[in-house]
Amino acid sequence: MAASNIKVVALDLDGTLTNDQKQITPRTRAALERAMEQGVTVVLASGRPTAGVRPVAEELDLYRRGGCILSYNGGTIVDCRTGRTLYQNRLPAQVVPALCSFAARQDVAILTYNQEGVVTERPDDPWAAREGAINKLPMIRVENLAAYVDYPVSKMLITLDPARMEEVCRAGQAEFAGQIDLYPSCDFFLEAVPLGVAKDVSLEALLKTMGLTRENLMACGDGMNDRSMIQYAGVGVAMANAAPEVKAAADYVTRADNNHDGVAEAIEAFVLNA
Repeated sequence: MAASNIKVVALDLDGTLTNDQKQITPRTRAALERAMEQGVTVVLASGRPTAGVRPVAEELDLYRRGGCILSYNGGTIVDCRTGRTLYQNRLPAQVVPALCSFAARQDVAILTYNQEGVVTERPDDPWAAREGAINKLPMIRVENLAAYVDYPVSKMLITLDPARMEEVCRAGQAEFAGQIDLYPSCDFFLEAVPLGVAKDVSLEALLKTMGLTRENLMACGDGMNDRSMIQYAGVGVAMANAAPEVKAAADYVTRADNNHDGVAEAIEAFVLNA
């Protein structure tokens, strides 16, 4: 594919754009800057809340250069330069207390977000605390999460010991079938999002607003929540550290992992040097 055909690069963050220390390495940053200088739009496509993606957008200067934040696994897209919300999908209000009840019965933590940080009844839960650390957001303890959440939310997150993921996921999918989508995004995070929300769906909506098609998109990722956008993109890229199912969906698997500039490898091959 010619370099000029790629107009949008969608990048998962954790395990893809950032290394295991949650840093963007110099080579990857340089490749992204060169791509943006050529007019490529960078979309940071993450399961994180919008506030958790903002520091990365600031680091890449997307608020000046232009670019987008795709957060909540596709529940929201925000234009960094204008601050305008381009796409949004929220959980049905009645599902929020039902999810809180389910988590209580399973004796696992559940959280969501407000403007200030991560909101949960169990801020000291080690798996919940990871979400705050990953996003560099404070943990906010509330007595009753279901009563507290009187505002629309794009995602709730169940956090749990990896040893219990399979059983809790299976139980949740049975209880909420046809109401929401529930799936693991890593060994200890179980995502609860509106039915049909996925990175490919929101990227398709974004491309339409830009007058572009999937052939103009390169998407890079490593996790199961990246598989849809990798399959959808004209060039779908899986990191060397990606799950086997994600690699199987990709057009290209990088030789390097997220700790060794896998994203830079893909941008150099398909955007800068193609």
